[in-house]
Amino acid sequence: MNSRTRPVAAAKKLGVLGLVTAAVLSLAQCGSGSSGEASRPSGEDGRPSATARPGKDLTRLVTDYTAGFHEDSGYRRPSRDDRRTVADGVGLLLDNRRSEAEKRLSDVDFTVRGITDPTTGRRYAEISDRSEGGAAPRGWGRVYIDLDHPVRWSAQVPHPVADRNTERLGARLLSRSPGGILVIAGAHRKAGRGDAADVSHRRDTVFHAVCDELVRRGLPGIQLHGMADDSAPDHDVVASTGKGRKAVPEGRALADALRDRGFEVCRAWVKSCPLAGRTNMQGRAAADRGVPFLHVEFGPGIRESRDHEGKAVEALMKITQSWQRT
Repeated sequence: MNSRTRPVAAAKKLGVLGLVTAAVLSLAQCGSGSSGEASRPSGEDGRPSATARPGKDLTRLVTDYTAGFHEDSGYRRPSRDDRRTVADGVGLLLDNRRSEAEKRLSDVDFTVRGITDPTTGRRYAEISDRSEGGAAPRGWGRVYIDLDHPVRWSAQVPHPVADRNTERLGARLLSRSPGGILVIAGAHRKAGRGDAADVSHRRDTVFHAVCDELVRRGLPGIQLHGMADDSAPDHDVVASTGKGRKAVPEGRALADALRDRGFEVCRAWVKSCPLAGRTNMQGRAAADRGVPFLHVEFGPGIRESRDHEGKAVEALMKITQSWQRT
């Protein structure tokens, strides 16, 4: 323990940490248009063809989606064609080719809906799997795209529910920071046979295919994870650039912003840290193409406190806003 009292540890001593929330959501990496200039997915009227659905805010939509995830909720491994089709559909939306995107996605029973957040008025495209409401969901995940700003960055949630409340972090980040795309895994990491649904360590998933498409387009990304209290007992957060080092400046800025908000951060580009994500598949894909990638592990004290969660989102926004301006 450092001489300065960690905010999470102090909160535990004071008994002010609330009960763990059960909300959940998942994220991944996104990309700009093939010309290098990001643009909004839209049709002639600038909106997805589906009717916008007001009512629930983005965070509620995401956490309602992931609330049913558990180790026995089921997962079906996608074929190569399945993975490529979903990734192509996301790319077509980013290229403003809405009709082609909807047709392509329908080939694998995915759909596109327009969503309006009633709190902020901001619009998103929701790409979802029609099997979600069925008896045997495939667990291939969702994607949310900001429709009101050029897409410049991605947030990825590979382990919703399993890494408790990382889905909330991802949704709050997208709702508060413009120009993003959120990629969420569609199942608990233990839902498949073996590690089939552990999307951060596999390439044969829809999650990875979408993230790889976004990396191909040059979009930087932040992947959100949750660690146990004893994984890094002297730290609240482990921040890493994964296999690559392209995002070291962003990593420093994020670590500084978290420190300024009272959190102890292990900086994996400076010293050996646990859970640094060196074998993370999305991080490896980003490193291979020289695209900035951050792998961030948040302790339970941050994820279980709405106040600490909000401060963490504020720190993350320092990075996404810099990417949005680039």
